Amino acid sequence: MSDIVPPEVRPKPVVPAKPPHVGAPSPSNPFPPQGLGSAGPQGSAGGGTLLGYIGIDTIIEQMRKKTMKTGFDFNIMVVGHSGLGKSTLLNTLFKSQVSRRSAGWARDEKIPKTVEIKAVSHFIEEGGVKMKLTVVDTPGFGDQINNDNCWEPIGKYINEQYEKFLKEEVNITRKKRIPDTRVHCCLYFISPTGHSLRQLDLEFMKHLSHSVNIIPIIAKADTMTIEERLDFKQRVRKELEMGGVEYYPQKEFDEDMEDKSDNDKIREAMPLAVVGSDKEYQVNGKRVLGRKTAWGVVEGGWKSSPHKSLSCSRLQRLSHLQDLKEVTHNIHYETYRAKRLHGNGGLHPVAANDTQESNL
Repeated sequence: MSDIVPPEVRPKPVVPAKPPHVGAPSPSNPFPPQGLGSAGPQGSAGGGTLLGYIGIDTIIEQMRKKTMKTGFDFNIMVVGHSGLGKSTLLNTLFKSQVSRRSAGWARDEKIPKTVEIKAVSHFIEEGGVKMKLTVVDTPGFGDQINNDNCWEPIGKYINEQYEKFLKEEVNITRKKRIPDTRVHCCLYFISPTGHSLRQLDLEFMKHLSHSVNIIPIIAKADTMTIEERLDFKQRVRKELEMGGVEYYPQKEFDEDMEDKSDNDKIREAMPLAVVGSDKEYQVNGKRVLGRKTAWGVVEGGWKSSPHKSLSCSRLQRLSHLQDLKEVTHNIHYETYRAKRLHGNGGLHPVAANDTQESNL
């Protein structure tokens, strides 16, 4: 009987351990480099030897660096009749003069006979994050005696931006980064009457809620008492539900229970009751944007509860900017794209020499 030879025991390959300093922020370097190219005792940062920790958790840092380098694009549209503080609110949110000043029509200024579309882009930076913000204003909306179908120029503009993006996508030679002029968010300003929505409000949101993310806003909420504001918000929500109006965030877009929980809190606060101001006041030792009254200073932002006000920076974090862009691309744009290609039998690719603009 032959002896059984035990299998040869091979040593396991040595995996470099994650250095304790990798990924640990310090006061001098809050975002330390991670992953590939780390300098070690036997090589330099630019050498050919890979030393240091290599793991999939470095992807987040890589994405952050790339995003910080390229920046963000965000396009926001404001709709509502004149005098509701649309420009003031945008300046309050982004703490910059990003919208035209339109407290009202001057005596020598003619009211537009039709709805005009004016888009102005601004480059703003906050905390090292760069953003190209495009504000699309709609002067003349709701200011006419006859406002029949006054939402049609706005709907046409929204679809034109989808069409422009679609044509860039089907080009044979596409740009490395397609310019995104699609409207990611539409702030619709509701007059603080305290009674009910106007028929124009319902018709506008009903016709465009399937084309763009609509966020209803009660303008100049400090003109109402707490009880009046709560009652008006409940009445508006009921009228929107009865009218079949879908506003952001839509329930069918909740991906999981965490999303549903977060979005339910936002839906309960709709329509947002806002206070805009471009003047600063000293409150509790800090400078805030707000409106000064005989009873104190009303801080600019939106009212989340009867006794609590959220600041502008908090409002920006709750605005779900990235989610608004994703819903625009994955839902509204894809819906337009499917209808366009199905109805046209498919768009033919455009060669580089067939366009006047360079696609490089």
